[in-house]
This record gives sequence, structure tokens and C-alpha cells, in this order.
Amino acid sequence: MRRLPRRLLASTPHATSRGIAPVIIPTARAAAAAVGPRPPGSRPLRWLRQSRQSSVQRQHQLHFLQQAHQRANFLTATTPLFDEFATSATAAPTTTSSSSSPVDKERTTTTDTERELFDPSTFPKLPYRFDTGTGLFAKRAPRPFPPPFLSPPSGSFSDPLSTHNRSRDRRQAYVDGHLIQGFTNGDDAVFASNYFICANDGVGAWSTRPRGHAGLWARLILHFWATAISEDATRQGGSYQPDPVAYLQRAYEQTVEATSAPNDWQGTTTAAGAQLHYRQKPDGSGEVEPLLYVTNLGDSQVMVVRPSTRKMVFKSTEQWHWFDCPRQLGTNSPDTPATCAVVDAVPILEGDIVLAMSDGVIDNLWSHEIVEKVSDCLERWQAGKVQGRGVRRGGDDESGMAYVAEELMEAAKVIALDPYAESPFMEHAIEEGLASEGGKLDDISVVAGLCRKNDYERC
Repeated sequence: MRRLPRRLLASTPHATSRGIAPVIIPTARAAAAAVGPRPPGSRPLRWLRQSRQSSVQRQHQLHFLQQAHQRANFLTATTPLFDEFATSATAAPTTTSSSSSPVDKERTTTTDTERELFDPSTFPKLPYRFDTGTGLFAKRAPRPFPPPFLSPPSGSFSDPLSTHNRSRDRRQAYVDGHLIQGFTNGDDAVFASNYFICANDGVGAWSTRPRGHAGLWARLILHFWATAISEDATRQGGSYQPDPVAYLQRAYEQTVEATSAPNDWQGTTTAAGAQLHYRQKPDGSGEVEPLLYVTNLGDSQVMVVRPSTRKMVFKSTEQWHWFDCPRQLGTNSPDTPATCAVVDAVPILEGDIVLAMSDGVIDNLWSHEIVEKVSDCLERWQAGKVQGRGVRRGGDDESGMAYVAEELMEAAKVIALDPYAESPFMEHAIEEGLASEGGKLDDISVVAGLCRKNDYERC
């Protein structure tokens, strides 16, 4: 478990029940008085049970309406970006591919209404795009999202009022009436689309706080970040030029607002994202080439691998306060995107693979191991040596990015679970004079994106 800066450890005002309407279960006498006389011929116990159930349902409905009204006062309306990963609050260790429509057994396809909240045709047509896939492993099950970020309570008296023990296709996470984009993986959150990928790593130390929820912070930052990109691209149209720091700053401010009173949910998260754009070639030919805008704050990482040469083209630099305490956005943190985020404009080539990874990968695998694993996996995929290709992930995975992300996650997981393995985290700890051995067990999140020419029919 990573540590928090001393400033983050200062006392914080915890929320009380003032922001949550109580659910009052009436007594038998109060229930009977509320519904009037018992109908002739009805059984007393059944009638009383039904009356109590109706009263509780009304309380639940009132609570949800109050929360929705409070949220509407200060949350900006948002819409999913590119409809690829507008999913629910929790995610089990699994892999997905943005180029596939149906997915694995644990998730069903997003409904047409949810997928059409953002019209992809309004986004400017860019010459390059990503084919994406994700690989996720959580060291522990993610915490359920608290009110008001989960869906309205169901009408059943026995149904739980949280996302706990509910499959992801039934209880979904919302903010201001819209699905929260991305996936939650333990305390991590990931997002993948045609033009933007990112991996945020929530600081797990917040799980010991009564109102701590780093996974919620990581997911909301991601959601508002992707939405800011979408809205600005739509507004600028054909003259679109990205403003990466402004997007992350806006996402940070909206998350602070969304988690403030009356909700008061605390947490911090790192952020690492890559947005695919383009530029004119410097040779004056008038042709364009892909340009990657990499934004980083903390110790998550974006890496660019060139499989054709089996080399690393770029990797972002980790930011630390001190060892095992990265820069982070959130409660009591002095870090903000405007002052701390680092942006790199990286020229890349068609066929390069862009990786957005949490520190669960880079703490267990050295850079050369990541390059070798990615290059080997893509080579096997392209040679047709992968059994069940495009089937075992539940859909069409033409580029093999789901397979690449899954295999990279598995390689990091092997080291993380080995108490005797040599790892980058162990090496860094020893350099700091700390006793350490083996891998680092942590949430492992990988988003892999293959840069390719855009097929506008698939946008």
C-alpha cells in the first residue's frame, strides 16, 4: 500500500448523515396508520408486510430524488465519449477489446440508448485512430460506489442498495444521470477509445479512512477527462487542436466539486493518458503523421513500443514526492494539473503500440521486458499462432490488442505474486535503504492501443 504525503494525512472534515437522507422503516402501528384500514378479506400479516414494503420504497424513491436534485445544482452535464467503454462501477480481473461489440461472460453489451448519448459523427474525422484492448487484475475486489454515484434502488424490498455482489450489467454507476465512463479495477480506473486511452491509479491508503474511496476518485477523473476532450473536439470541429493540461485541470475541478459536500468522499489518484492526434510532416510534403499527446501526473506510465524494430520509442517519467509516494490529485494534495502535469508531444508511426499502465506493471517489469513481451505477443498474433483468436475475448479482435494487454498483465502478475522474484520495485526500495524482496502485489491495469490509419466507416 502506497503512502500519502504528510499534508494529505492531516485531519479532514468527514461527512455526516447530513448529505444522506435516512431510510426510515416504520413500525407496525405507523405502517397501518399510513395505509388506512385493512381491506376486507385480506390476511393481516401479508397486508402489513406489503404496507411496510411500500413505505420503504417511497423512502428510497424520495432519497434518490433528493440526491438527484442536489447533484443537478453543481454537476455539469456529461456524455460518454465514443461509446466504447461507457460501463459500470466495478470490474473483475478480465480483458476487453474496444474493437469488439459483445464482450466476456461477466458483462453484456451497453444498451443502444446509453451508447448513443454521444454521437461519434460530431467528432472531427482524424486520419489516425487506436485499436485498443485492456488487461486488468485487481489485488482485491473493488469497493462499491457510494450514493449518489450508483443507480437508483430497485423496487424489490430484498435487493441491496449498493453495487456490492451485483453483476456489472445490472447495477451501473452514474453521475448527473449519465453512465460513468471506463472500468474500475481495484483502486485503478482505465479508459480506452479510438482517440484517447488512460490509466489512473487510486492511492490505496485511502481505504483505511471512513470516507476514503480512491477508486471513485480515479474513475471520476477519468470520466470528466474523457468528456472534456470530447466536448472541446466537438466545439472546435475541423480546426481542433488539443489542450491536454486544460482537459485534466477541468476534470480535476469537476471531480473536486462532485465529491465535496454533501457527498464528501475523499481520495487521491495518479493520472496518465495519451491522446492521438496528427501534424503536418516537417519535410514540407503536405502529408500528415500521427502525433501523440502524453499527459502524466504521478507514477502511472505511458510507453510507446515500435514492434517493427522491437524498441521503446518513448516512456513518460514518474513523478514522486518521495519513494512510494507519487504526485497525486485529490483530497488535501498540493498537486494540481496546472502546476504539476507534464505533457509530451511524441511523433509516432502507424503500427506503433501505445501503452497506458498503472504502477502494478512498471513496478514488476523492467522496460525491456515490456518491449519484448509486447513485440512477441504481436508477432504470435499476426502469425496466427494464438488459439481461439478473436473468440475467447468474446468478439472481433482484429489487431490483437486485447491479447497483447492480457499477456502483459499476466507477465506482471507472475512477478507480483512471486515473493522471491527480482523486480524494479525491489531494486528501488533497496536503493532507498529499505529491505525488500520479490514483486509488488498491486492492481495491474494495462490499456494497449495500436495506431493505424482511420477507417471512417468504423468511427
